[in-house]
Amino acid sequence: MEKENLEKAKQWLKEPFDAATQAAVQDLIENDINQLNDSFYKNLEFGTGGMRGIMGVGTNRINKYTLGKNTQGLSNYIKTSFPNQEWKVAINFDCRHNSKELAKVVADVFTANGIKVYLFSDMRPTPELSFAVKHYGCNAGIVLTASHNPPEYNGYKVYWQDGGQIVPPNDAAVINEINNLTYEQVNFVGNDNLITYVGEELDQAFIESTLQNAGSKIAQEAKDAVKIAYTSLHGTSIKLIPRTLEAAGYKNVYIVQEQAEPNGDFPTVKSPNPEEPEALTMALQLAEEKGADIVIGTDPDSDRIGIGVRDLDGKMILLNGNQTMVMMTAFLLARWHRNHGFKGNEFIGSTIVSTPMMLDLAETFGVECKVGLTGFKWIAKFINDCPDQKFIGGGEESFGYMVGDAVRDKDAVASALLVCEIAANAKANGSSFYEQLMNLYIDHRYYKEHLISIVKKGISGAEEIKQMMVELRENPMSEIIGQRVVCVEDYQTSQAKNLFTDEIEQINIPKSNVLIYYLEDGTKIAARPSGTEPKIKFYFSVNEPVDKLEDIKATEKLLDTRIQDIIKEMNLN
Repeated sequence: MEKENLEKAKQWLKEPFDAATQAAVQDLIENDINQLNDSFYKNLEFGTGGMRGIMGVGTNRINKYTLGKNTQGLSNYIKTSFPNQEWKVAINFDCRHNSKELAKVVADVFTANGIKVYLFSDMRPTPELSFAVKHYGCNAGIVLTASHNPPEYNGYKVYWQDGGQIVPPNDAAVINEINNLTYEQVNFVGNDNLITYVGEELDQAFIESTLQNAGSKIAQEAKDAVKIAYTSLHGTSIKLIPRTLEAAGYKNVYIVQEQAEPNGDFPTVKSPNPEEPEALTMALQLAEEKGADIVIGTDPDSDRIGIGVRDLDGKMILLNGNQTMVMMTAFLLARWHRNHGFKGNEFIGSTIVSTPMMLDLAETFGVECKVGLTGFKWIAKFINDCPDQKFIGGGEESFGYMVGDAVRDKDAVASALLVCEIAANAKANGSSFYEQLMNLYIDHRYYKEHLISIVKKGISGAEEIKQMMVELRENPMSEIIGQRVVCVEDYQTSQAKNLFTDEIEQINIPKSNVLIYYLEDGTKIAARPSGTEPKIKFYFSVNEPVDKLEDIKATEKLLDTRIQDIIKEMNLN
């Protein structure tokens, strides 16, 4: 393997690679063989969120050449897929180091291939790219972002003409085009005459669309009564969320100023991920200072959202992505019922690792819940594949949500407005966001979810993750904490096996490296390697009926204990 990697690296010591790249590769060869191996042992691949990796030289790194090759392959595919028409793409980028420069490299490759480019003049939230693809009638779109990954990462997300991330069969076809290219075939000599820079006009259109989709007919005095603490975590949402909330009529928005300046180093947090409680520490402190009703935090590219609300004792607590998702979905379903009535062709969207409570909500309102693989590209595909159905909203456990279909990706801008609408409506009715969530649990069941991510870096880490999945497949558990395993779903083989009857059913969802165990008490345990990070993830969902608000704390404690017992028995702690 080391010999192969060295030979691959030596190819980067000559044209078409520039002098700076050649010097950096030579330095690795002479001084850091481990880094050299990691930089060249594979090619970066598209995962659930596109291509994401560490910036640097090499085939396993984000750099001018790996992105250029991807863009050349995508250009070739666009031109064959859309013959005899004007080709157009939109390109956006986030606050990360080199994002703006890499966006221009990508734009140059497109224009060198005769493709018109709508290039964002400055960083903007990722959901605005999805919106732009449809707004300008583009064939595709690109956003340069690594979401909430550490500062050394960047990434490249590809969107198709529907505004959703690229899915089968187009993804495989693009990858095939890329793999058939050499770096010498990439045309980097762009034509600036084919670039249109976009900014305020698009921002305004995006904000108006967000108000229409996520806004509600809530009295101004109700909005005036709500206080909001907000942080952009040094990311792009600062460009649009304050403007959107102001346009919607929310006046009491308090911004964490220490985190308001976009900064690719993310200096005030260990991780700029609203899934991590530590990331929202400053926002929670500001909420206490201002007496805020709700806390909102977004990741660097503003597609994920974390929120905090006050519990029944007035204490500010953070909700998980499943809780936020069911609240937003229930609110949208109730609003749709009031405004339109259900005609039998409506649906909501979720994922195989998200809370089963989404299915309960769908059944209660008499709509369909389409469940797909992790990643919003699959929800977008549902919308694209079902033009006769009306999409209301949908999300996944990892703090993302999509309101309507104007944006075909998770959207923290629309989600921020929607959670404020829920909070304002609840407060105006003498309730609260949290109390309404608890009432949902009383109406259905108390669902409690938990996620563990085990990090395994580098080549050896990838092998460890692979072996963990092999063990779960080849030696399946039959009982966990005294509860028998009823069914095991293997999305890699597309089979669901009933362990009581040995009956096997086919799973009609694209293949993916995911395993899900179902226990006889309704517990759900899922395992999957991350598609964008060196992690293996375990998802736990347990549930229990609850009759009244006074029983909430005891029920939550019971479910927390059940989850910890499962983790201990599976040796994951």
